[in-house]
Amino acid sequence: MLHRRAPREPTPSTGLAGACLLRAIAVVALVAGGADRAEAQIDDRVIRGLTFEGNNSIPAPVLEASIATTKSGWFARNGLVRWLGLGEKRYFDEVEFQRDVFRLAVLYKRSGFPDVQVDTLVRRDPENVWITFLIEEGAPILVDTLIVTGLDSVPGWVRNRADLDLPLQQGDVFDRALMQADADSITRRLRDRGYPSADVLVSYAVRTAERRATVTLDANPGVRARIGDVRVEGVERVDSSTVVDLMTARPGELYSQTDLFQSQRNLYNADLFRIATVDIDSARFEPGTDSVPLRVRVGESPPRRLRIGAGYGTNDCLRTNAGLTLRNFLGNGRLVDLSGSVSKVGIGDPLDWGLENSICKPLRDDSIGSRLLNYNLTTAVRRPAFLSANNTLIVSAFVERRSEFKVYRREEVGMSVGITRETPTRRLPLALTYTLAYGNTEATPVSFCAFFNACIPADVDLLSRQRRLATITATGSIPRANNPLDPTRGSVASAELTWASRWIGSSRLLQFARVIGDYAWYRPLARDVVLSWRIRGGVIFSPRVALTSDTAAYVPPEQRFYGGGPSDVRGYQRNELGPVVYVIPRADYDAGVAAGETEFESARDSNRIRVAATGGNSLAVGNVEVRFPSPVFGQRLRLAAFVDVGSVWERGQAQAGPRFRVTPGAGLRVSTPLGPARFDVAYSPAALAPGQLYIAEPDDRLTPDPARTGFQLDRGRRWTIHFAVGQPF
Repeated sequence: MLHRRAPREPTPSTGLAGACLLRAIAVVALVAGGADRAEAQIDDRVIRGLTFEGNNSIPAPVLEASIATTKSGWFARNGLVRWLGLGEKRYFDEVEFQRDVFRLAVLYKRSGFPDVQVDTLVRRDPENVWITFLIEEGAPILVDTLIVTGLDSVPGWVRNRADLDLPLQQGDVFDRALMQADADSITRRLRDRGYPSADVLVSYAVRTAERRATVTLDANPGVRARIGDVRVEGVERVDSSTVVDLMTARPGELYSQTDLFQSQRNLYNADLFRIATVDIDSARFEPGTDSVPLRVRVGESPPRRLRIGAGYGTNDCLRTNAGLTLRNFLGNGRLVDLSGSVSKVGIGDPLDWGLENSICKPLRDDSIGSRLLNYNLTTAVRRPAFLSANNTLIVSAFVERRSEFKVYRREEVGMSVGITRETPTRRLPLALTYTLAYGNTEATPVSFCAFFNACIPADVDLLSRQRRLATITATGSIPRANNPLDPTRGSVASAELTWASRWIGSSRLLQFARVIGDYAWYRPLARDVVLSWRIRGGVIFSPRVALTSDTAAYVPPEQRFYGGGPSDVRGYQRNELGPVVYVIPRADYDAGVAAGETEFESARDSNRIRVAATGGNSLAVGNVEVRFPSPVFGQRLRLAAFVDVGSVWERGQAQAGPRFRVTPGAGLRVSTPLGPARFDVAYSPAALAPGQLYIAEPDDRLTPDPARTGFQLDRGRRWTIHFAVGQPF
């Protein structure tokens, strides 16, 4: 059944007084009915559809937010899956529906459409209702004159900034909300440029017959002022001068309201205070003077903080970490961080508890990276407000053993000096770090042979010796996402450059330049439905060095690119994507060849052939993902559908160009305080990358099989499962 309803309008004979009387009676009647009448009008009909027609100037999401009637969830609206009984159901309220007509009319009139007409089209059956709001916007009122006065006393550059790109401009539709936004924008810009008492008065005149409006913004800047004395309250151990050093709003600086917010942010980021507020000291401030006193109230954090954690990771087995922070160490706001971590517990010596056949089973065949305990001990001293309130100096010393799954293990001791800079308002974190370490990297012999031409023990020994590695690393990012743990809107861009050279203290064999960039983008497609995508790429350049038998462009295994994993191309396990080589013992190789090619090919699916990832000097990855609420427990559970594509390859080698792999999949996200816990399943029909087959000789030499340069091993599965915490990008 179709029911068409239009808002009642007074007849011409009623006149203006009659119209006001009728509307007053209607309002009184609605109010007098009270909750009993409203409750009586709520029936059991479910709102299956809610649409708008004719709304050319105001988008539907804005209109939906301005009314009380809301549509049911997607699963409750869609006819194909409605029978499942899932999704949130919204029920029809006759009284609120009638009020919504007036709400939409008021919204349009305040937005510059005085002649708007709102009609409705309602289709009902015994259980459901479908609603359409039919809107005739009418001719808008346009702003033909926009006048900004009162800025003659401010400098020209301030005047140009104050009225630049205002939300409501001449020629726009006369929207009262945007008119107030103009006033707020000018006020904020003046207060950010030295005018703490700035204010803007708004006036307007509407010529309805001409469909024109004149808007006047009368600014009262007041007196330009600078920061006066700063009164600090609440300090106990931290000196008040340290508090002032952390602030961007300092005595003598031109007053800026944004600097007050940034100063408060800096105090929190210093990790010295649990409470911090920065405001004008209203008890001492006299409007009209050229000095603004500030009042800073802080609550200090405890002098020490202890952190202990433990967990499990697919590539780490059991792991634990601990940290101790000493706040305001020796004064000046210094912080000392003592931290340590241990992983590979349960499978790595000396804490080998025999778990390789149970929870540590994925690491069972990793003889290079998981057979020794991984650890890290670091002492770092942080000095906030170094040369600037936005800078932090970090000096650290460390000793560690770290590894990459089935690729390498590195042991080193070293130190680093770095400076980070972050301005909270611009949100552009920058960091520059110099690191000097002394250690060695152990990798599989096939890694050295495949890409470094180091196939004999003498060359492998040469590249495995302890050496100095000195690097300068510069990083920068532009975080514009609305949530760092679970973003739904915005973008994040980052770049990193690492340079190692003998000119800064690195060994002759350890020289390279590594560049990597990353860009992620997030947008909501509908309520709680988010589309995200990411692109990531990197390259490594290195000079050729002389080995015993040849020359090679050597890049340490820990600096090379590897692909696959829960935050990369999810159709592959960690380090499975990209260049690999295959190794078979001489005895198994000879037996297979003697038995014939068919018998040898059967070794592809046996444990006689070992796979080793060698990494590459080029990387390209792209990801697209859609996240949406689960039909059950939608507030806590979300579903995802994604497609990942990527490649890792070695430039400069014949037949080693990029081989891109596309892996679609789906996932489940569970909300936790640390971010979403993630379960992903991805499909990949491709086998591992083709690579050289090497024969492991009894004397530890590796001999390439010239007949099998493009040997390829089947992965033995098409589905890959990942568990992780946090969104993949």
